[in-house]
Amino acid sequence: MQGHALGVDLGTSNTVAVLRWPDGRTRPLLFDGQPLLPSGVLLDEAGRLHVGRDAQRLAQADPARYEPNPKRYVDAPGVLLGDREVATVDLLAAVLAAVAHAAVEAVGYLPPATLTYPAAWGAQRRQVLTEALSRAGWPAGTTLAPEPVAAARYFAEVLRRPVPVGSALAVFDFGGGTLDIAVVRNDGPDPSGHVGFSVVAAGGVAELGGLDLDAALVDHLGRGIATTDPDAWQRLRAPANAAQWRDRRRFWDDVRGAKEMLSRVAVAPVAVPGVEKAVHLTRDELERLATPLLRRAVVETAGVIAAANLRPDQLAGLFLVGGSSRVPLVARMLHADLGVAPTVLEQPELPVAEGALAEHRVAHVPAQAAAPAPVPSPQPVSAVPVSGSPTSPAPGSPMPAPTSPAPTSPAAQWAPPPVAAPPRRVPKKLLISAAAAAVVLVVAVVSVIMFLNRNGYDKVPFAAFSDVGQPLSMANRSYYVWTHTLGDRAYYAYLTDQKKMTVVAADATTGKQLWTTQVIDASDNWQGIRAVPGAILAYADAIGSVEARRLSVLSPDNGERLWYVDLFGEDETFVIGERLVVVDRKNNKIIGYDLGDGTEKWAHDSPKDQYGGTTTAVFRAQTKKDLDGPADFTGVALDPDRDDDTRLVQIGADRSVRVIDATSGKINAQQTEVADPGDLTTVYDGQLFTTQTSEAVELIAVSLDALDKPRIVYRADQAARRAVSISPCVGDRICLLERTGGDLKTTQLVALPTGDGRLWRQPAHEYDTIVPVGSHVVVQSDKSGEEHVLGFDAEGEKVLDTAGVAARVNGSSILLFGKPPSTSPGDYNVVGWALGDPQPVQLGALTGVRSASCTWTTKVIACVGDEDLRLRRFAK
Repeated sequence: MQGHALGVDLGTSNTVAVLRWPDGRTRPLLFDGQPLLPSGVLLDEAGRLHVGRDAQRLAQADPARYEPNPKRYVDAPGVLLGDREVATVDLLAAVLAAVAHAAVEAVGYLPPATLTYPAAWGAQRRQVLTEALSRAGWPAGTTLAPEPVAAARYFAEVLRRPVPVGSALAVFDFGGGTLDIAVVRNDGPDPSGHVGFSVVAAGGVAELGGLDLDAALVDHLGRGIATTDPDAWQRLRAPANAAQWRDRRRFWDDVRGAKEMLSRVAVAPVAVPGVEKAVHLTRDELERLATPLLRRAVVETAGVIAAANLRPDQLAGLFLVGGSSRVPLVARMLHADLGVAPTVLEQPELPVAEGALAEHRVAHVPAQAAAPAPVPSPQPVSAVPVSGSPTSPAPGSPMPAPTSPAPTSPAAQWAPPPVAAPPRRVPKKLLISAAAAAVVLVVAVVSVIMFLNRNGYDKVPFAAFSDVGQPLSMANRSYYVWTHTLGDRAYYAYLTDQKKMTVVAADATTGKQLWTTQVIDASDNWQGIRAVPGAILAYADAIGSVEARRLSVLSPDNGERLWYVDLFGEDETFVIGERLVVVDRKNNKIIGYDLGDGTEKWAHDSPKDQYGGTTTAVFRAQTKKDLDGPADFTGVALDPDRDDDTRLVQIGADRSVRVIDATSGKINAQQTEVADPGDLTTVYDGQLFTTQTSEAVELIAVSLDALDKPRIVYRADQAARRAVSISPCVGDRICLLERTGGDLKTTQLVALPTGDGRLWRQPAHEYDTIVPVGSHVVVQSDKSGEEHVLGFDAEGEKVLDTAGVAARVNGSSILLFGKPPSTSPGDYNVVGWALGDPQPVQLGALTGVRSASCTWTTKVIACVGDEDLRLRRFAK
């Protein structure tokens, strides 16, 4: 039997950890005698972070310094606690340090562990978890696993419920803050003999959880209290001092307790602070208030199942996990609507963490554990300093043994950076270009790019860096900075103390400042800027999908705001020709606006499926020009082709596809039963390419002109092969990364000709990102600390195999950075490489820059330093 192992479910409201002992027994870690650790964090006046119940107790005295749900802010750079902003990664690290402390107390050292994450989280969010683990002092070997995969392993291996090979299980994870739904398929044994589970469809409602049920109950009770004691309700609704804030929190806690009690009894009392008599909640009231919220959950569940090309009766089971799923109405409504009897446990908080142990066993070949050392009286995790020097163990080593008289533990070792310097926000996918998309130090790793190109492209005449004019000063030092280069302009943006964005335009040939402006509206969060011909787009941001995030369209002549539009949640934008197209997910529409004045030119409702689901995916038609120009650290073109092909392709929840002319709004063609919104899809060279899986992965092609009958252009040669990425590549091909089940070492790059030519494939072990570079293609892994790229030419010959981070300059030349971009000031050695030359050109160092802010043209690179805006030339 293996040694100790740990499975951790870092939840929005509560965190759970399950420990496996060498004899195979499992039990949850206890925090203050309880299996649930509240995920809340408080920053005290001395600058120390407190976690869990200690944080909750301290929050009664100073609620403004407490954040109960830090996981909800994973996309934000930081959270304001009292008078200081604390980096979100540090809040998560504090929670993980508490788990580490409990594990060390239980077994004497921190055992190998697996931490779970929502299936819908991309590489940027996963990197936040990786950074939090590092800051909490966890060993480098700690792994991440999707939450529904862990739940499926618990269902199959602990509950021993059958999930035959090829069949799928739906996982309904209803936690305190979010609802996550996934369909997980049994892919059969991998080469090592372990069963492989993979997520084939995922969805959910980010703003729906047990907290929302609590809010509905509080509002219901409040209306009654307001009629009998309006002063008492006013104090609870809008507390004005610390005592009233304590009363408010106590009231919410009592409501939550009554909700949980109603799963066992028909009536539950709720004490009202400042009111003599308690009020009562009945199960009927709970179910009446919860039904509209849960109806949305049921519809979303049906939509995710349909996105997996399954009917509910084809599932091997419906597994309910997460604390909020114990509300009896949840299972009843799912059963009534889907016809599947859900499986729900007495303690639905535990399966994901315990299932992570099974996933850990699959993912690891155990190493001999070091002899555990006892930990005498470790420092309480409830008092972690916010400043100091972190001391983490060497990668792969066990946690160090404590020394007397100063005991150590993962909790005591962890010390985040000063709260005065939080990292910059990670922008949302597809909304902004390079400057905003490269925000977290791992975003570069996630999709970093490529190089090599010689066929038909002019080489960039690289030369050592030289300054273009003098650096431009910022009005104030800011950690939130962006750039976007376009043609002969360089645009910079940074935030002021008033939470407003300042935008600066400079001449890219002289470095001279042309104008500066401040965006009219203030916002707690910003995503960044994006420059397009005729406009500059300034994206504000908001936490969650309820609050609006304003997009301001500025004039490139003087920075004056021309117009604005409010976006919500995961709304997307596309600029095509003279149109700004908004995928309005809140109102289930796609709308075309005049880029110059904001006039609405056309609008279409998005298709719904038979369950009322509104999931939609929209793709811009790409041309070969999109593969040839400068691209940011994530591979997104800095100046995409906007005129040669003005079509958008929309895939609806009902599997329909329609081709829309972005200029006129005319629907040129439409067809039913083509693809699902969640399918891997790309639109290139007049065709839609999408992957579908029956027995083996297939690539389907459809002409945009007629949306004729889909035709199969490729089928994997093994049934267990699955596609993980798709992209246009090497001029006239479509590239796939495919692998067997979840075995990263079986990954191959497959290049398929769209016309004449031969198919070729090359090993791409553990790589998961494709980025085209003209007539070449590059793949890169998103593993932090192992930045490495492979490049292949049009015939499949390997032409690049090197460490580093590459960025496309044009179809034949790249910039190669010695280390991943960062939001903190640092020095970066950079080389320029023109394909066909035997050696790169040493450009020199970018010193003291926040390299994640950098963007470039084919001649200059714009970056933000610690206190200034810089422009440097790298081409003759």
